[in-house]
Amino acid sequence: MGPLPPSQDDRTIWDIWESQFRLPVATVADELGILHRLSDKALTTAELAGELELHEHSLSILLAALASSDLVEKRGGKWSAMPAARTWLHPEAEGYWGGFLFRFRESNPLHGQLLNAMKTGLRPEDMTSGAVEWERGDMSAEAAERIGAFMHAHSQAPARGAAVQRVFSEIGTLMDVGCGSGVYGIEIARANPALKVTLLDLDAMADEAGKYVTRAGLTGRVSTHGCNMFEDEWPTGHDAHFFSNVFHDWSEETNRLLAAKSFAALPSGGRIFLNEILMDDEGTGPWQAAAFSVMMLLGTLGKQYSLPEYRAILESAGFTDVQAVRTGGGYYSLVSARKP
Repeated sequence: MGPLPPSQDDRTIWDIWESQFRLPVATVADELGILHRLSDKALTTAELAGELELHEHSLSILLAALASSDLVEKRGGKWSAMPAARTWLHPEAEGYWGGFLFRFRESNPLHGQLLNAMKTGLRPEDMTSGAVEWERGDMSAEAAERIGAFMHAHSQAPARGAAVQRVFSEIGTLMDVGCGSGVYGIEIARANPALKVTLLDLDAMADEAGKYVTRAGLTGRVSTHGCNMFEDEWPTGHDAHFFSNVFHDWSEETNRLLAAKSFAALPSGGRIFLNEILMDDEGTGPWQAAAFSVMMLLGTLGKQYSLPEYRAILESAGFTDVQAVRTGGGYYSLVSARKP
């Protein structure tokens, strides 16, 4: 029957990929005594981190993954163990699986990486996503090719889901900030023939994105611009800025900087869009967001954020009317806001 072209729905392959995090999330929690401690009493993230001497940011990501695996729950800001954890993952329980799971602590490399993140947090030399190159504003052509291919592979479905949102037919010019391979800007331009798109990224990444534009046959409507988004002045004259899988790479402080730079470069009435897999308002799931957040923990300085967290970030820069809608592109949502 032959291969099929990309669609908007990649949930099957996404679920397969994220399944790799299920086991190490549980084995790390078991080894650190997290489920044992939360079986005895309910604790806040800060309290649990203090009692077990763990990195609070890392622990918050692990707890969300445990919650979306039905091992812990959060009530009134405090975490406690669920029945499955108290039955099968409590070292004093008759049904304890520790003897079976023990060997996977050594054989699963994600266990060791996640365990280290819980104890020490992420060090810059541990980051694998390209965040180091973006932060220092220096990326080689080889790194840009590797990162572009990586991002393009998992972005085709959500890019198509975002591109068909009606709001983009109301915009004349769009800048895709931190564009990677340019897959989002390309798909948005393809779905909206009247729209002109600028792909902005570091010089090497922008050059790599240009290759994807050429292959897409959109050189007349999609251009590239080399820029360090953290330090350089941004081009003006665009009706909207679009970020996909950008804010989740960074801390809240850095995201406030990006939001402020976007606000300054947009005209009155300009729009900002963030395309992300969102955590729920309580930060307890769903699994697809929590597992992606584990990946962010192991390779970046960020995490998957919730809509209230994005609202606070965007409003701090002056944006208003912050809202979100599921796009139909797999598990992604499009967060939008407006400059008054």
